[in-house]
Amino acid sequence: MRPKVFISGLIPQLAYELLSQEFDVTMHPDLRLLSKAEIIAGLAGADALLSLLSDHIDAEIIQSNPGLKIIANYGAGFNNIDVAAASARKIPVTNTPQVSTNATADLTWGLMLAVARRIVEGDKNTRAGKFGGWAPLYHLGTEVTGKTLGIIGMGNIGKAVARRAQGFEMPVIYYSRTRLSPEQEQQLNAEYCELKDVIAKADFLTFHVSYHPSLRHLIGAEQLASMKSTAFLINAARGPLVDEQALLTALQNKSIAGAGLDVYEFEPAVTAGLEALDNVVLCPHLGNATVETRDQMAAIAARNIIAVLKGQKPINCVNPEIYK
Repeated sequence: MRPKVFISGLIPQLAYELLSQEFDVTMHPDLRLLSKAEIIAGLAGADALLSLLSDHIDAEIIQSNPGLKIIANYGAGFNNIDVAAASARKIPVTNTPQVSTNATADLTWGLMLAVARRIVEGDKNTRAGKFGGWAPLYHLGTEVTGKTLGIIGMGNIGKAVARRAQGFEMPVIYYSRTRLSPEQEQQLNAEYCELKDVIAKADFLTFHVSYHPSLRHLIGAEQLASMKSTAFLINAARGPLVDEQALLTALQNKSIAGAGLDVYEFEPAVTAGLEALDNVVLCPHLGNATVETRDQMAAIAARNIIAVLKGQKPINCVNPEIYK
């Protein structure tokens, strides 16, 4: 009997094609997110789970299938999975890192440009017939070129964002758990600063850190109050990094100039009131939503499963200690 793989959501066909060559594969056929009970039911008798970043794979789900051999997460993040519960049963948990770098960096810049130049607001007004012709003081935005870019988290995505900043002649200040080498700082025109100084000095503040519970509300009312009144906040990393209610208040009071959000504290819910503001651009978690990246993610997730079900170590394992 061939091993069984359960895919909890509709993903690029490439993953199904790779896996079905050697395994019996069941893939949820539409975009509707499965409930916990549905995931447990689909997982019954399966050897592998290919889960979505939007699935909450808790200990109960993991323990529901004694024969589960791998959880392959379709996403660079994995905070949606109870990794400790998986590790306790020696189940490898894998993700799809690095392939999201360029797509997410591009999206970050899209948010910066959109909110600074009021592009979404302008599109809405034009469609509503409110454009009456060019005028010197009509719909003024803020230039991006030459402004100070503050980056929190200088991993692969943070560095990709910093490289793009050179095209806009922007000095970069950054805070990261691990400081770059002097050579890297010179290449990126980046200056290391303490977190509070990055927040206070940046004209555009963007986050590129992996989420950990200790980082919840990294940006709250106190940090927002320390930002420039002309500054913009960009979050294409993880929603809980920002206290969304505090951000709403700051945007309503215009104590900061604006924000661009691709992720949300209580995703998929968006804090009520944000949708009514013109000084925030709201995207539906599009960070790595390109055909190219999503295909690469599908291939990586599939290959991790293939490796484990063939008795090998996966390519991308977030809990490698299980093999010690």
